[in-house]
Amino acid sequence: MRRIARFGAGLALCLVFAAPVAAKDVVAGQGYLPPGAIDVMAVLPPAPVAGEARYEADRAIFKSTRRLVGTPRWDMASKDVSWKDADMLADFSCALGVAVTPAQVPHILKLLTKAGRDTQSQTNIAKQANKRLRPFLIDAGETCESQPDLAKSYDYPSGHTTGGWTWALVLADVAPGRASQILARGRAYGESRIVCGAHNSSAVEGGRLSATVTMTAVRSTATYQRDLKAAQAEYKALKKAAPTTCEAEQGLVSQNIFAPVP
Repeated sequence: MRRIARFGAGLALCLVFAAPVAAKDVVAGQGYLPPGAIDVMAVLPPAPVAGEARYEADRAIFKSTRRLVGTPRWDMASKDVSWKDADMLADFSCALGVAVTPAQVPHILKLLTKAGRDTQSQTNIAKQANKRLRPFLIDAGETCESQPDLAKSYDYPSGHTTGGWTWALVLADVAPGRASQILARGRAYGESRIVCGAHNSSAVEGGRLSATVTMTAVRSTATYQRDLKAAQAEYKALKKAAPTTCEAEQGLVSQNIFAPVP
């Protein structure tokens, strides 16, 4: 088991901006947004509580997905735990259509890192506000990570899902011609947290929404758009060294983890 890494419609009608975002207002070393630029708590629904249908649905999904322990989908979920840049790039290499190392994509990683600080900051606020217990603390079941380590932080919304969906949204901006593949992989990355038993289904949905809301504000900044141009140029200049395991991965990405046992 691998230890979890830490991180210190109208959506337009629901987003709450404190002020227009200017590059000069952003604190050095942080993300693209100044404090107070977005309020994810105004958009994110509260975590399910006992007695609600969503609460019981979370329990049922956790129990049902324990059937995936030891399967190839479980192996993929275990692999998706790592937050190292090299591992994340490997996770998205099939979707991007190119296998690269961190040293080859400094502009892309800069974009991902800064946007990730913004999205994780909002998710961490929501985690502390909701204080939702992780699924294995409600119903016994195997997880692909150390349960004592996981239990040190809350369930809702999922930080891993926030991070994975942030990567998907940013990389879809970088390589819009591969957006469908990238976003499908980002969706599967979040579902890996359900397969792993680390998060409830509602926490994964919440992580995606938290990232989407925050990224709406991030994308509006001139600094993000400037850095995006550099990242897009970097991607276009890459020699297309195609990954070799994509057919197997596509099958796992397409797998319906919620399907009943035949």
